[in-house]
Amino acid sequence: MISIFLILGSLVSTLLAGASTEYQAINCRKHSAVLTDFGGVGDGKTSNTKAFKAAIAELSQYASDGGAQLIVPPGKWLTGSFNLSSHFTLFLHKDAVLLASQDEAEWPAFPPLPSYGVGRDEHAGRFSSLIFGTHLTDVVVTGNNGTIDGQGAVWWDKFHQKKLKLTRPYLIEFLYSDQVQISNLTLINSPSWNVHPTYCSNVLIQWLTILAPVDSPNTDGINPDSSSNVRIEDSFVVSGDDCIAVKSGWDEYGIKFGRPTQHLVIRRFTCISPDSATIALGSEMSGGIQDVRAEDITALSTQSGVRIKTAVGRGAYVKDIFVRRMTLKTMKYAFWMTGSYGSHPDTGYDPKALPEIKGISYKDIVAENVTYSARLEGIENDPFTGICISNVNISLTLKPKELQWNCTDIQGVSSKVTPQPCAALPEKSIECPFPEDRLPIEDVKLQTCSASSYASHADEGYDAKALLEITRINYKDEVDENITIQGKLGLGEENPSIGICIYNITMSLAKKHNEPAWNCTDISAVSSNATPKSCSAMAKKSMECPFPEDKLPIEKGSKLVLPLARS
Repeated sequence: MISIFLILGSLVSTLLAGASTEYQAINCRKHSAVLTDFGGVGDGKTSNTKAFKAAIAELSQYASDGGAQLIVPPGKWLTGSFNLSSHFTLFLHKDAVLLASQDEAEWPAFPPLPSYGVGRDEHAGRFSSLIFGTHLTDVVVTGNNGTIDGQGAVWWDKFHQKKLKLTRPYLIEFLYSDQVQISNLTLINSPSWNVHPTYCSNVLIQWLTILAPVDSPNTDGINPDSSSNVRIEDSFVVSGDDCIAVKSGWDEYGIKFGRPTQHLVIRRFTCISPDSATIALGSEMSGGIQDVRAEDITALSTQSGVRIKTAVGRGAYVKDIFVRRMTLKTMKYAFWMTGSYGSHPDTGYDPKALPEIKGISYKDIVAENVTYSARLEGIENDPFTGICISNVNISLTLKPKELQWNCTDIQGVSSKVTPQPCAALPEKSIECPFPEDRLPIEDVKLQTCSASSYASHADEGYDAKALLEITRINYKDEVDENITIQGKLGLGEENPSIGICIYNITMSLAKKHNEPAWNCTDISAVSSNATPKSCSAMAKKSMECPFPEDKLPIEKGSKLVLPLARS
């Protein structure tokens, strides 16, 4: 195998090129590889699904030996769905773009989630998510703001035209996993939901930018689902649906599965979603939602702040919800709760399964340019109770609705709220509660890790402009067997390699070898009598690569005087 970073037979030479990138993660990794080591091609056209799968399969062997990271270097990397492994980091360079394939053949079909019973778009099932994993421990998807582009337009069209065979894929999804981190990425144009941790624990989601057209269908930002000990922070979402949607299963399936979402922290979060909520609780909440703490939230041109969505048949509960320090600008509703939201998966739901909504606390909120102050609608004979709203100032739009507080089947109190709330929220001299204790996920400490597409440096004093000159490299008369990658040549357009000559090289492939056989970028080279056929960047010449005929001084018979061995 020939490689620059150079590997030919027993010759191995690692070339320093480019800076090492530091990043924060729950765990650093002992082993590292680059996608191009496994045949990845970042041209935006070549499928890299096999390369991702081969890389992850190879690196998974290090799970018990310090773990491994796969680095996605600059380029546009087209791929279908692939699965991560435990003790693993997927790292995207800042100029790396994962492009989700639009070929349905690259998206495996899965049965519906057990807590949902049916697919959300089509009942038959669902497509696997782009980045997926199940029953994992210690998995990180991060970068220095690399991009994942779901290329969702084709999926949105199929949804609108009712041409979907299965439920659309999500961008990142983990099931039954513990110690999950998703951070420092830009996610755009997801076919449907963006981030979906489900049946997970100890989940850290931070420093994400999530963007989708505001009219795109169901492009929720972050949806923690039947998961516990979750922290979402320092993120920005523009969405065609809820920016955050907290879920836990659908009707009788969610009730039977019985796994709540609980102990959730949301902070320093900004949302734009003209037709949906900043934070939605439900409507699929049949496993229960409890102990949600949201603070320092900003909503711009969004339908509502924190919205509770449920219905008869959902069962379970939404309780112990605490919200403080929200800034809302240009809103339809400052507060919205509804007990008659959404459909049912099938006719098997129990109409006697009534949800319990209680212990909902809002405090320290400023809202501007609001059409309705509140729409609070419980369920007849099943009122929403324990609602507390304090220290809230709502400024209305120039044409507000005459009825500002629409309250039915609710009970609670208020304090220092403008405009004056409805009679169901009488004024009391109180301050609504917010927990003072910390959840375990808030005390997770991150480590400083490093990722480099090439090699590390002695310290930060290296000169990034100090490029290597690679010229007059000659290979000849070599036989290699069981090769995965025949040739990997090139250091990048800023540092081209010239004068490479390859002659009389025969390589036999391993059963599982990468395609293409040769990976050549930014080189000037010639080849003769090379098998398999070399890359197009190598001009074919009838020539023999040189090898010096003169001898070096060390070869000219100088006598070496060796010390006598001591007895």
